[in-house]
Amino acid sequence: MHTARSVPVAPVWDPQQYLRHSGHRTRPFHDLLARIPEPPATREGRPARIADLGCGPGNVTALLADRWPEAHITGFDLSPEMLEQAEKEYSGTTARGGWLDFREADVAHWVPDEPYDLIVSNAALQWVPNHPESFPVWLDGLAPGGTLAFQVPANFTSPSHALLGELCETPRWRDRLGDRGRRFVHILDAAAYLDRLTDLGCAADVWETVYHQLLAGEDPVLDWVKGTALRPVLTALDGDPEATAEFLAEYRDLLRRAYPPGPHGTAFPFRRLFAVARKTGSAG
Repeated sequence: MHTARSVPVAPVWDPQQYLRHSGHRTRPFHDLLARIPEPPATREGRPARIADLGCGPGNVTALLADRWPEAHITGFDLSPEMLEQAEKEYSGTTARGGWLDFREADVAHWVPDEPYDLIVSNAALQWVPNHPESFPVWLDGLAPGGTLAFQVPANFTSPSHALLGELCETPRWRDRLGDRGRRFVHILDAAAYLDRLTDLGCAADVWETVYHQLLAGEDPVLDWVKGTALRPVLTALDGDPEATAEFLAEYRDLLRRAYPPGPHGTAFPFRRLFAVARKTGSAG
């Protein structure tokens, strides 16, 4: 007998699992950060005000402090586990008198409560349905000349994600897992982001990059998705170790065929989409 589908709940995050591939995960943020212009605060001689939406464990929020050590930077996230890790590792005064803090917030409903020089988001907006509808509100919260910048994974048709969605929809799992393997169809393509941001009066730069990552270890693609795309499934199966082991074994076998190891490791191509949108208008 089939049971009714349960209402999806927010995934429970594991900061340590997420950080297991921090080198590969952080590289796109370095590439995004390199294209972000200096905030208007720099030209005005005041500390910059920066928001990091979906800050996770805080490791990339700290990179913002490295670039702007005098800034007041706040990381926002909904996960208590991620916020606890971020506060423990990074909260406090920076080397040149700036300040780094973290607050609980649902990015889907976040509204700036003060003017920001930079609003940035790294690999988080894919979890926020209809996030482009928030662009006008976020841009209104920027100081003149401020910037909205983000990067999102754009590999949701790749085997790692397609196979996850297909497995969740098989007769064995569909009633229990529903659409937990397909939660990213609301990501726009690059042209749509460019049009949306330009229509809002921004000077926008949008681009894509495919990172051909070489992962090491046994079943490294499975290990990768355990930190991200697999979190809704693991949350739904929490408390049922037998079902969890069964699902992971099925998914592992699919991934092994899709991503066979080579002589130097397992190649895992990963496409990402970037946008840097500067709010037009004088900063002075």
